[in-house]
Amino acid sequence: MQTHEHDVIIVGGGPTGLMLAAELALAGVDAVVVERKPTQARVGDRAGGLHARTLEILDQRGIVDRFLAEGKTHPRVSFHAALDISDFPTRHNYLLALPQEKTERLLAAWADELNVRIVRDRDVDGIECDADGVDVTTTQGARMRARWLVGCDGGRSRIRKLAGIGFPGWDASTSWIIAEVRMTEKPVLGFHEDASGRHAMSMLEDGVTVGVVLAGRDPQAAGEPSLDEVAAGLNAIYGTDFGVHSPTWLSRFSDAVRQADRYRNGRILLAGDAAHIHPPLGGQGLNLGVQDAVNLGWKLAQVVKGVSPDSLLDTYQAERHPAAARVLRNTIAQGVLRRPDDRTPVLGEFVAEMLAMDEPRKRFGAMIAGLDIRYDLGEGHPLLGRRMPDLDIVTAAGPTRVYALLHEARPVLLNFAATYAADRVQRVDATTDGVCELPVVGAVPLPAAVLVRPDGHVAWAGDGGAEGLRAAVAAWFGA
Repeated sequence: MQTHEHDVIIVGGGPTGLMLAAELALAGVDAVVVERKPTQARVGDRAGGLHARTLEILDQRGIVDRFLAEGKTHPRVSFHAALDISDFPTRHNYLLALPQEKTERLLAAWADELNVRIVRDRDVDGIECDADGVDVTTTQGARMRARWLVGCDGGRSRIRKLAGIGFPGWDASTSWIIAEVRMTEKPVLGFHEDASGRHAMSMLEDGVTVGVVLAGRDPQAAGEPSLDEVAAGLNAIYGTDFGVHSPTWLSRFSDAVRQADRYRNGRILLAGDAAHIHPPLGGQGLNLGVQDAVNLGWKLAQVVKGVSPDSLLDTYQAERHPAAARVLRNTIAQGVLRRPDDRTPVLGEFVAEMLAMDEPRKRFGAMIAGLDIRYDLGEGHPLLGRRMPDLDIVTAAGPTRVYALLHEARPVLLNFAATYAADRVQRVDATTDGVCELPVVGAVPLPAAVLVRPDGHVAWAGDGGAEGLRAAVAAWFGA
């Protein structure tokens, strides 16, 4: 048996990889992040917002205020039309506008506080698996070994390919160019629609750099676009190139949609864009990856520590694959509604009319914000499988909130009208005057006790005897 240098190697130091590393560190697991970039600095805004469920997750870990201090809140999310979520039953009933560069920097700082090791400027070249672990080699000649390997290395994931995991889906039918540039002429800010699609220009924070999005580009185009390509696109759409110059970021994305056919092959797992890609409509991609990481982190930690069998990792696939599939489908639908033909706008008018109604607004808003996810844990209380509301509670130690009990990423048994106890979970006896309300569903009865997983989802809720509780604890947190 070979000696392991680490418990887990995470390939990719973006938001998903950093969040996963921090989750493992909270559980006392030795995880190292291997990142090909030499520094954390990222050029370009890329993903520009954190949705309500992601903000709740950051709140569960006690770090959400760091992100709120750097961003700007907006009461609406987008699915074809702007959907007001300011009346949703969550403390974070808004979208936080925050460039990905800032999100990554804040997550990296948190990971550093938790003593996560990040090895930079390393490209993974090969992997070899055996029954006991995984060996990783890099193009720089380094060799590392761990019990588990997680690919968080993006849509072109090297780990996914080396692991032989399929990536079926839909090829691109169109593409967009994204650029951050300067202009000698005054830009036309806002959206502009024509026969090729919806284009946009916006002024960035520095007051001189213009963000440009050009729709209707060649779906087969690959690689970084040139400044000449941006200028030609501006000329064709606006009749001038605005004297575009000095690009700081040039990129492109398409409407290709793909999802890994499995999230695990032996000791190799996938998370984030390595497991699913889709167009950035609705701004869901980064959020989906962070939520993957929080679902996987505590489960992988328990397997590493021998608390749970590795079959627990099957629930990662069972829970997160459907969640991602739904995001892929809603981005496909949004893309169809943006098709630049004469008939699609008619459909869009009907969809917008529907979304102006209260029930559809709530249903689609919760979907985009990630607040409607329910993992299939069987029949039972309406809370089962859903995220636990962040109730104000009173305990023996004084007033607090449910999410404050999750800062250390440990499971919690909340007794409201019971005196249950269980091994391997925190027991908290509490009272509350709050209403237990779920997005879309509405108010639900408060059970006598609730078993909350480290990711904030309810593993068990009961009003009767403790037999169901014992089974749930054994299934999720070890016999």
